[in-house]
Amino acid sequence: MNRITFSIVVLLFLFIFSQTTLIGTPKMDKFTFGEDNLNIHFIGHGTLMLDFNGTIIHIDPVKQFGDYDSKPKADIILITHAHGDHLDIDAISKITKNDTKLILNQDAFSKVNKGIVLTNGKSFKIKNINIKAVPAYNTTEGRDKYHPKGRDNGYVLTLGNKQIYIAGDTEDIPEMKNLKNIEIAFLPMNQPFTMTPEQVVNAVKIIKPKILYPYHFGDTDLSKLQKLMENIKNVELRLRDLK
Repeated sequence: MNRITFSIVVLLFLFIFSQTTLIGTPKMDKFTFGEDNLNIHFIGHGTLMLDFNGTIIHIDPVKQFGDYDSKPKADIILITHAHGDHLDIDAISKITKNDTKLILNQDAFSKVNKGIVLTNGKSFKIKNINIKAVPAYNTTEGRDKYHPKGRDNGYVLTLGNKQIYIAGDTEDIPEMKNLKNIEIAFLPMNQPFTMTPEQVVNAVKIIKPKILYPYHFGDTDLSKLQKLMENIKNVELRLRDLK
């Protein structure tokens, strides 16, 4: 192989690597907002863990996606809805301590029999963290059986002066126009249960987050989303292993 051919191969490798390196990267991202520190732990599927200045927030903990014997105990647990890939009573029990706040929708409460029920539009504040439940549902004909309107939750977390949107299982619903100043958005992308790549892009146009993490994407082709996002300005697409 001559030097020119070698250089072309190296450049091609670097290009491919630059397009794929976000998948399979370390399972945590770190953010600093002034004096505030946020660590996002990517556990899998719809399951996340946030560490905000030492306050541990678990979102839809499910033992299929993480080892909850070794995870930090929760200050806050958020459950978006009662489906088995989002609600795992055993995982909840492993990370619950005496003062853990469990926040969930009514349907999940009926299965867990404890916690603080937040209906769409209601908020709960702990320390300097505000948690608002927002709608999450299907709009496409025939899909409303999966996530009917008014039942499930997404959440907007106000952490210091930044807002994080965790959409739960939803499509690009009209209520997204009410979401303002979103720093980071987690949007689901798997048919027929949540959004298509096109719907994710439409949601991004509505919400205008600074950073987008697609999650809960199963076998959806991420390259299609990458292509569609090329025309979206001022939004950083970050891909992680969240099938």
